[in-house]
Amino acid sequence: EAKSLSMSDKQGGGAAAPLVKNRAPAPIQISAEQLIREASDRQQQQAPTATTRIHDPEEYQSYLTDRRRTFEDDLRYRRDHIGTWVKYSRFEEENSEFVRARSIFERALEVAPHGAELWLRYAEFEMRHSFVNHSRNVLDRAVQILPRVDFLWYKYVWMEEMVGDVPKCRAVWERWMGWRPDDGAWTGYARFELRHGGDANEVMRRFVRAYPCARAFVRYAKFSEYECKDVATARKIYESALRELDAAMEPDKNLRLLKMFSAFEERHGEYERARAIYVHAIKLFKLGEHELEREHAMEEDDDEDGLTPKDKEKRKELYASYVAFENKHGGRAAVENVLLRKHRTTYEQNITKDPTDYDTWFEYIALEEKYGTPDTTREVYERAVSHVPPSFTEKKFWRRYIYLWIKYAIYEELTNGDTERAGEVYDMALKVVPHAQFTFVKLWVLAAKHKLRMLDVAAFRKLMGRCIGVTGGVKEGVYAEYIAAELAMGEIDRCRSIYAKYLESLPHSCRAWMKYAELEGSVGETERCRALYELAVSQPTLDMPELVWKSYIDFELSEGDANRVRDLYSRLLERTGHVRVWISWAQFEGDSAGDGADAGRKIFRKSYESLRSAEGGRKEDRVLLLDAWKVWEKTHGTPSTVSEVEGMMPRRVRRRRRRMAEDGSLEGSGWEEYFDYHFPDEGTAGSNLKILEMAAKWKNKLAAAKVDGDDNTDEDDTDDDDNDNVEEDEEEA
Repeated sequence: EAKSLSMSDKQGGGAAAPLVKNRAPAPIQISAEQLIREASDRQQQQAPTATTRIHDPEEYQSYLTDRRRTFEDDLRYRRDHIGTWVKYSRFEEENSEFVRARSIFERALEVAPHGAELWLRYAEFEMRHSFVNHSRNVLDRAVQILPRVDFLWYKYVWMEEMVGDVPKCRAVWERWMGWRPDDGAWTGYARFELRHGGDANEVMRRFVRAYPCARAFVRYAKFSEYECKDVATARKIYESALRELDAAMEPDKNLRLLKMFSAFEERHGEYERARAIYVHAIKLFKLGEHELEREHAMEEDDDEDGLTPKDKEKRKELYASYVAFENKHGGRAAVENVLLRKHRTTYEQNITKDPTDYDTWFEYIALEEKYGTPDTTREVYERAVSHVPPSFTEKKFWRRYIYLWIKYAIYEELTNGDTERAGEVYDMALKVVPHAQFTFVKLWVLAAKHKLRMLDVAAFRKLMGRCIGVTGGVKEGVYAEYIAAELAMGEIDRCRSIYAKYLESLPHSCRAWMKYAELEGSVGETERCRALYELAVSQPTLDMPELVWKSYIDFELSEGDANRVRDLYSRLLERTGHVRVWISWAQFEGDSAGDGADAGRKIFRKSYESLRSAEGGRKEDRVLLLDAWKVWEKTHGTPSTVSEVEGMMPRRVRRRRRRMAEDGSLEGSGWEEYFDYHFPDEGTAGSNLKILEMAAKWKNKLAAAKVDGDDNTDEDDTDDDDNDNVEEDEEEA
């Protein structure tokens, strides 16, 4: 869609465009295809480059002269542009004019004598054409001018080694080492000596003397371990590093050295030596049991200790490495003690900050249950339940807290086997909860079941009775648990008494009626069951009456009394007239329990006529009925009956109607589309008469509105070019 542009946008102005008031589509619509076509038509054609063909030496020299003149002109305008110099020399090189190419590089170096890339390209040019002495001279001049550019030195020693001149290569290395380069250069020199039978260890010793730091010792040790395959020398290097650096430098600088030394010993199977190194580090940095407390203190007093966040992170990594080492190679008891101390300290800190953080208490309890003793676990439980929520009026603060008591009682009963103490825990929990404000059914039920497990039936019934009294008899879960326990003990009469109390408190509960009837049916009391269902369906209010009716019908079906089932369907349709009831009745009649396919088809026809004659025609319900009827005919009918039902299927039509506003008026609310169904058995004459009648009513309504002084009537509503729209307007009104 094309977007409307303001004049400021068309003129390229930077001010914000005003709001577009005309939102109608532009008269000329611009498509993507049109934009691409115009861009292709307006694209400028590039002139093809001329192809130069050379037929004799004179033309070749003329071509070279023209190209050189072009390069010289470019250099005259931009003398400091190194790319032009490189292209110029590359051109001469491609035409085998090596002297000219060398002259161009020399001229370029006069312009930029400190350009390291230019020196490198000059040397590579000489190397490509095997001018060894020339390239040696170029690199020698380069490293004299730029001794701190490492890649020039690397190229120099690489060239000398490639030509096989080892003494000269060693001399270049020595010249470079005099400038005290970085670690990579020393390692490269040592590898060179290792390849050619020299004293690589001497080179690395010189490196350590030049840089007496932990990084240099670690690199020397790794070189001896991996390059020289000399484990003994690497171990000596680590030991000498610890001796020389402990007194000379800060201990925090050696964290990486200690970590690498212990990892080295672990790699080579020296677990005791590795453990000794870790122990030395823990003593040196005072890590271990109170590490978390020390970290907390460090956060409060960083200036006094002088520790940076990086140093703290290194300490954590070192201790984590020790824990990982003990996990792999240490004893189980040692590993668990280390981890338990760490976790306990963390939990204690969190609990100190927030005593009512019950999630932390749960994690702490789980830790003690798994690794602690019964005494320590019981102590943590007692500490946890002692922190009562701050509010005694809001139940949400108690939801997590009450599970501490439940978990405590279950632990005492199942893990410790102390049923008496578990009962005491339940009693204390019931005393703590403020039942006047709120209560917890789960706690009552668990306490009562505990009494039942202890074979104290009287106490069980007493607690369940108290629970019903405290909750006011409105909690269905209490009745369900109570009845299930009594039923398990075979107390049918008590179950009936509880159901009577259940229905007295909650007469609208369909679940109560159904369960009570199922109980009577399970013990063979058919008449009592039927009487209960009759009482249930006669109730003025039910939360889910359809479930009761369905259960009642299923019961009669199980009894095999088809006449009662028909009677129930008839009574239900008198109340609701729902399409699914009709479908269920028809399917029942069509099955073996009913009177056969003809009876089922008769019910389908009767339901269709009933829905069609209802107010509004109930078109959507009729569609559902016809769909179910069609599926049923495919199973129980013949091709002719299936085609008959298919002929009754409606045609879906998309229509428009006025949208009703929130205040119930149609004025200024706009239009909306909806789907309507047109059935074949609906005539057109009657509907046309109905449309004309509705149009007359609409006209009278407009006239009455004008008399009342309503000047805002929408004139477009009188335009009745679509009879279907007028009909739906009247229906919505």
